[in-house]
Amino acid sequence: MSTIKELVAVEGATVIDVRGSWEFESGHVSGAINIPLDEIPMALDEIKDMKQPIIVYCRSGNRSAMAQQFLMQGGIARVVNGGGLGDMQIALM
Repeated sequence: MSTIKELVAVEGATVIDVRGSWEFESGHVSGAINIPLDEIPMALDEIKDMKQPIIVYCRSGNRSAMAQQFLMQGGIARVVNGGGLGDMQIALM
């Protein structure tokens, strides 16, 4: 299995921050886009068109786990839960 760093650097994964917009504005992973968890259902078609794999993260990994499950149920096979913001920052070092 590829690391998160490899998924981003080699495969060009799309990184989605599922925290609220104010959380995103206070700091996020470089290159990440913000789609809050409650907006994921309305953005499913848009997300399906994004470069895969998709990596989702939040503050602690809970919301990103929910987003991962929803996206997989919606037909996106390559979804990785990146955990929390700190986890992602460490993974991308």
